[in-house]
Amino acid sequence: MDIYKDIRKGERGAWISISAYLVLSAFKLICGYLFASSALLADGFNNVTDIVASLAVLIGLRISQKPPDSDHAYGHMRAETIAALVASFIMAMVGIQVIYGSIRSLVAGTETEPDIRSAGVALICAAAMWLVYAYNRRLAKQINNQALMAAAKDNFSDALVSIGAAIGIIGAQFGLPWLDTVAAFAVGLLICKTAWDIFRDSTHRLTDGFDESELGDLRSSISRIQGVEGIRDVKARVHGNHVLVDVVIEVDPLLTVMESHEISDRVEEQMRRIRNVMHVHVHVEPKTGT
Repeated sequence: MDIYKDIRKGERGAWISISAYLVLSAFKLICGYLFASSALLADGFNNVTDIVASLAVLIGLRISQKPPDSDHAYGHMRAETIAALVASFIMAMVGIQVIYGSIRSLVAGTETEPDIRSAGVALICAAAMWLVYAYNRRLAKQINNQALMAAAKDNFSDALVSIGAAIGIIGAQFGLPWLDTVAAFAVGLLICKTAWDIFRDSTHRLTDGFDESELGDLRSSISRIQGVEGIRDVKARVHGNHVLVDVVIEVDPLLTVMESHEISDRVEEQMRRIRNVMHVHVHVEPKTGT
């Protein structure tokens, strides 16, 4: 199926993210220790959590390619969402640890002025991460993969984190050594916020939540199909990167079974052209009254 071909393409972006995070996190952590920069260390730990998140996306993409079986009639595409949920917990733990360490450093008054070279390291890493973001964003648009697009947005936020770390390091050069620690605290908050966003989105999908405005678009599209006299109900839920739609339509009660079936086919065909709709269940009812 084409959806599995696109998923395999998405793995390429996940591998590029993992490779970039492995190199950049090691570079930042080593330079952070050598140059005594709390902000750069926090940024490095942030990238470590991103490795876990990218691995979760990769594992989810791999499992989601398994075909439907007797226990999973719709396939295994929600494995990607579950993996993202697990990654959110790991990211939150690291974020809390970074925040705790920076607060303890501020209270103890052990701030040290970081080497200005650590700012250059942060800016170089920001540029590298922006290139990864640009690649994954382009690939995500090409294959219409929401998970990879989310990973690309995470790449972009990491580039911003590195820029913020550089600002904190440069500010510490002007007689404000605590500014580097404050920058580390801010990075910890951003890690926790990213973890919360992933957690909220994952739980929303796993509990069959669906955006009301998108549901309205589906209803509007169905209502314009020739032969559809009315819509009694439309439901949709997210399954991995794809959408499952259930709709109850009203048709002319004088139509034959074959004619009603043709209208149902038109509804299914139209739905599959919209937003990665993978499966459509159409129930036909005769239109009663006016």
